[in-house]
Amino acid sequence: MAPAPIPGKDRPIIAPKLHHSTFLTLKLDEMVLWYQKVAGLTPVHYAPGEAAWLTNDEANHRIALVTHPETKAPVDKPTSAGLHHTAFEYDGFDPWVDNYVRLREDGIVPFMCLDHGITMSMYYADPEGNGVEIQFDTFGDWNRSKEWMWASLEFASNPIGAWFDPDRIVRAREEGLPMEEIHARARAGEYQPEKPPASILLPEVY
Repeated sequence: MAPAPIPGKDRPIIAPKLHHSTFLTLKLDEMVLWYQKVAGLTPVHYAPGEAAWLTNDEANHRIALVTHPETKAPVDKPTSAGLHHTAFEYDGFDPWVDNYVRLREDGIVPFMCLDHGITMSMYYADPEGNGVEIQFDTFGDWNRSKEWMWASLEFASNPIGAWFDPDRIVRAREEGLPMEEIHARARAGEYQPEKPPASILLPEVY
């Protein structure tokens, strides 16, 4: 007979922090360049034809990309169980919008954009169809956004959030609207895209 669980002993006293994600890839060079352009991740070590370890902060790496001769292209990846996306966060609204404009000018655009309440988020697909979220915390404080996420009836009733058109966000900023008003209007559905995505599924790449 298994022993009864001890209250408070079902997790480590000191929890480990998320450090990095690793992907098997068939497009190593293309993936390295894409993550460098989209999220500022640069290689700490790059072994051409084998693997790359990339970071954009003080960690030795945040993304690892590994190629292997037995790696196969995914089958029906958008509807397969597994990792949907990884996320990178800006400190505020303006650099987040600036990043969108920079990438848009280079032909890289998100496949969906959502105001989750806790964040405003743009979702991109990397060269192999993995989702990458670029976000900023609308509260500017993880403790406050965590509390709102935990306690808010608004979030509980709609945890996915409201779709928005990023170009309309850019125009609203150009008109001088402050972030707080843009966020409120996005949550209210005022910046809906002309044709909202049918779902949160990733686009098919292969």
